[in-house]
Amino acid sequence: MDKKWNTRTKLVHGGTRRSQYNEVSEAIFLTQGFVYDSAEAAEARFLQAGEDEFIYARYGNPTVAMFENRIAALEGAEDAFATASGMAAVSGALTSMLKAGDHVVSARALFGSCLYVLEEILTRYGVEVTFVDGTDLDAWKSAIRTETSVVFFETIANPTLEVIDVAAVAELAHAVGAKVVVDNVFATPVFSRAIEQGADVVVYSATKHIDGQGRALGGVILGTSDYIRKTVEPYMKHTGGSMSPFTAWVMLKGLETIDLRVRAQAEGAEAISDALQGHDKLSRVIYPGHPTHAQHDLVQRQMGKGGTVIALDIKGGQAAAFRFLNALEIVLISNNLGDAKSIATHPATTTHQRLSDEQKEVLGITPGLIRLSVGIEDKDDLISDILGALEAV
Repeated sequence: MDKKWNTRTKLVHGGTRRSQYNEVSEAIFLTQGFVYDSAEAAEARFLQAGEDEFIYARYGNPTVAMFENRIAALEGAEDAFATASGMAAVSGALTSMLKAGDHVVSARALFGSCLYVLEEILTRYGVEVTFVDGTDLDAWKSAIRTETSVVFFETIANPTLEVIDVAAVAELAHAVGAKVVVDNVFATPVFSRAIEQGADVVVYSATKHIDGQGRALGGVILGTSDYIRKTVEPYMKHTGGSMSPFTAWVMLKGLETIDLRVRAQAEGAEAISDALQGHDKLSRVIYPGHPTHAQHDLVQRQMGKGGTVIALDIKGGQAAAFRFLNALEIVLISNNLGDAKSIATHPATTTHQRLSDEQKEVLGITPGLIRLSVGIEDKDDLISDILGALEAV
């Protein structure tokens, strides 16, 4: 690929592999295996597969490789491994590099399933995990030890939208030789500069903005070629978390329009945030792109935009939040995000419902909190819908 290409060109043409038919749209190679010209050729490929040679769909596939190459070019990573879901990416990235006795420091504000991997799975196998307030650099400094192997955080926390200083945490981690693994879903590949800012490994749920249209589950792990091919690939191909060729094709189609969609979504989120500031039915409007956000200056340095998600804290608790949700006409009630359709969810009773009341309180997940993922609908229609639903509160 021409490295001088700009983002939208990379998103349309990056990583393309054409068959002998020279198709315009990427081909879907729906095959689980591949044929060899001879027994000697099979032996040679199993010993060392070439760049454009494949063995088994769990190991790699031409369509999947196109997606991996394209997302790596967008992120500025050397390589990528596509996974069956976002959580396969999170668990695979961490588990493939950790062993009993290792120490992990993690931000405590995380998606519920990420918390489960860290609290329940890794600790079960002898990994020590320390949780900190991700926005407090002194807390990171105190928790990171000489034996720390990995630090992990969401660049923008789900669902309270705290923003972590990637460069500052990476500097602390690298000082002791620890790897920096970031879940970058809310930052999106469009606004991300995480690798440039010091992240060693970036993971995405491709189910969100990369697909962007609610069609398929998928994930991706990005990093150095050495890490992806020598650490992640052996683990993933033997544990079975690889992406299917059809899903990879869906994600390739999503990447073609992700820059257009995400920028439109961020523009809509900014307009909605502006319109809702000071509303008498809301105790908080949280949007990283608004000057009232606690890390607004960091957001501007780190991303340049506030992203596509807003959090609304509705006065009156769960009952009021449910009245608001049930009164929405355009915005859908669902637990996905990053979709072309606007989606609202109540984290305390859905994505984070397994957490204790004490944990929710520490994380700021109140009974009235609504996570609003802004889609690509007309922003004036969305504002009208949200203001009308607030009247029902």
